[in-house]
Amino acid sequence: MENSSSSSRWLLQVLIFTTLVAVRAQLPGTWELLVPNAGIASMHTAVTRFNTVVLLDRTNIGPSRKMLPKGHCRIDPTDVILKKDCYAHSVVFDPQTNHIRPLMILTDTWCSSGQFLPDGTLLQTGGDLDGFKKIRKFEPCEPTGFCDWVELRDVELVNGRWYATNQILPDGTVIIVGGRGTNTVEYFPPRKNGAIELKFLADVEDKQMDNLYPYVHLLPNGHLFIFANNKAVMYDHEVNKVIRDYPALSGGPRNYPSAGSSVMLALEGDFSTAVIVICGGAQYGAFIERSTDTPAHGSCGRIVATDPKPGWEMEDMPFGRIMGDMVMLPTGDSLIINGAQAGTQGFEMASNPCLYPLLYRPDQPAGLRFMTLNPGKVPRMYHSTANLLPDGRVLIAGSNPHYFYKFAVELPTELRLEAFWPEYLSPDRANIRPVIEGIPETVRYGEAFDVFVSVSLPVVGIVEVNFASAPFATHSFSQGQRLVKLNVAPSVPEDGRYRIKCTAPPSGAVAPPGYYMVFAVNQGVPSVARWVRVVSKIV
Repeated sequence: MENSSSSSRWLLQVLIFTTLVAVRAQLPGTWELLVPNAGIASMHTAVTRFNTVVLLDRTNIGPSRKMLPKGHCRIDPTDVILKKDCYAHSVVFDPQTNHIRPLMILTDTWCSSGQFLPDGTLLQTGGDLDGFKKIRKFEPCEPTGFCDWVELRDVELVNGRWYATNQILPDGTVIIVGGRGTNTVEYFPPRKNGAIELKFLADVEDKQMDNLYPYVHLLPNGHLFIFANNKAVMYDHEVNKVIRDYPALSGGPRNYPSAGSSVMLALEGDFSTAVIVICGGAQYGAFIERSTDTPAHGSCGRIVATDPKPGWEMEDMPFGRIMGDMVMLPTGDSLIINGAQAGTQGFEMASNPCLYPLLYRPDQPAGLRFMTLNPGKVPRMYHSTANLLPDGRVLIAGSNPHYFYKFAVELPTELRLEAFWPEYLSPDRANIRPVIEGIPETVRYGEAFDVFVSVSLPVVGIVEVNFASAPFATHSFSQGQRLVKLNVAPSVPEDGRYRIKCTAPPSGAVAPPGYYMVFAVNQGVPSVARWVRVVSKIV
């Protein structure tokens, strides 16, 4: 009888395992290991207009696994780990060749912020210690070039900023919001009035902060949606004044260290409506108590930020999640990936990795918007990132839940780079994937222009032309992320391809000036993007 019972339990375990394997194999999306060792664990990640990716850690972390070129060591007598540091703490990655080139960063970029300027230069601000007030630039170049970080000497931040958020504005300037102990905003290039108090940030601060890395979205009316802890305001950056208070979002704190994430859904139609989604977060007190096993929230709030009487619509993810990254895909769906199911942000303060990505489909009814995707195998915990690549894949980097690099532990420092392939890249959809054959390199606001595409099978329905920004991803929020769906006419066959008449975004409030990944999307399948610069009518 005992043998029969043991045999039954074994058969049941085999059946459960087989079922789980089968279910996993049927879930959408695939994973690809790109690089087994990038040399650094990326805390901050950004994709450049040359299809390269800048990965950035912090400088005072000790030896990385990538050396700087000979003779390029960083000398810092105040560094308690390495007075002479010959290790790279930033690299540039080429997804086409998987080549890694070391970059030299001089001051500490720990928990800093960033944003691309209209000319495609990456502006990078703040950090800790000697980086507290620093402003840096990275002017990207071809993958075979030798561009590197430049630390500005003639200008610095008015207030030191650690855990701040950057957002490009309609005129191409950048607002820098908040930071630890810094309840102000300032601008780049600097404005005459310097840093301006934003009392809202002080009002929402609690005993564990929860107002760091605020979620900042540029609304199509030109104002800013600023969310911190569990509250939000509409902010007029031209007169530096709060002009609206939004209802509080239930479910506890959502910002650092409580680790939710946020996106603004695609702008489309007449571009007057902006919908914000905020998902996940830690329970209040988990950070103070250093509780690694407190379950994460699974709730999401969705609000029409431009509505005269806005309110939050609540829904639940299949999993509780902290430190998830929300990535806007070219289709208008959002990928939720990375993170943990318990604990909070901070060093060694989370557990139970959340390996299952989710697809958030905003056009579906509430309750049907989330789709569970094929799980990864590599835990991506604190200090991990996710970025949309021009070919439609999503680059997954980082994860270092330790103060220094640590490998012989359950949740080690992660140097592997992976790509997640959404279902739209599956082989059975290759024959409806469009190829952009012709597109202008530059468009002006409101300008009519043509895009030419080719597709293996005949086109049925509208081919979308969607502009995706290249954000600065860090700490579960992609600063400056937005997707703009252009108004287009039905495609017309012409000389073996299709002509699509498009109208460029109407203003900098809808699409701030700069470089965008432009995707043609046919029946939910995006092309490889082409980079297009959006400029003002006055040049």
